[in-house]
Amino acid sequence: MMQKIENFIDEKKTLEIDEKIFQKLMFIYKSANKELQTKIEILQDEAQIFYNYKLIDYITTRIKTPKSIINKMKKRGLKLTYKNMIENINDIAGLRIVCPVKKDIFAIKELIKQIPDIKILKEKDYVAHPKESGYSSYHLIIEIPVWLSKNNIYVKVEIQIRTTAMDFWANLEHKLKYKPEEKL
Repeated sequence: MMQKIENFIDEKKTLEIDEKIFQKLMFIYKSANKELQTKIEILQDEAQIFYNYKLIDYITTRIKTPKSIINKMKKRGLKLTYKNMIENINDIAGLRIVCPVKKDIFAIKELIKQIPDIKILKEKDYVAHPKESGYSSYHLIIEIPVWLSKNNIYVKVEIQIRTTAMDFWANLEHKLKYKPEEKL
């Protein structure tokens, strides 16, 4: 039986990054990234081997840092509980797919939607509707099952799909907006 990650925590428990529960949750998010990355790599390899087409240039994953999670929760005015973290922070686990050309973004999105067991929770099309800053990418918030020895858990992961040019712009914009103390 599949369960949500929220079922494994005390909903009133305050978020403590040095606690074992936080470390266990981060393990589950990392596992979700691994599951998703494997599925995307299979699509990447299939396109190359069966169709001689480089659909994906590269894939990266990341887990949001504890400091970043807490800052995001404070910025949103959320009480620092595990329940609020799990329910409201959709990008703790993240996977980015960088592809050669714009049309591939939409092909990849459709392929992801066909993967069994993945649930699409939310989509944001910043390709058709770029942000004012020029940021362009396609975002999906999904839930993917993580199979553990005693429980099967659905975990949220944010997927960003963009071209190499869009990735360059997004990285530059991120540094300018979120890391102003760093020298460029």
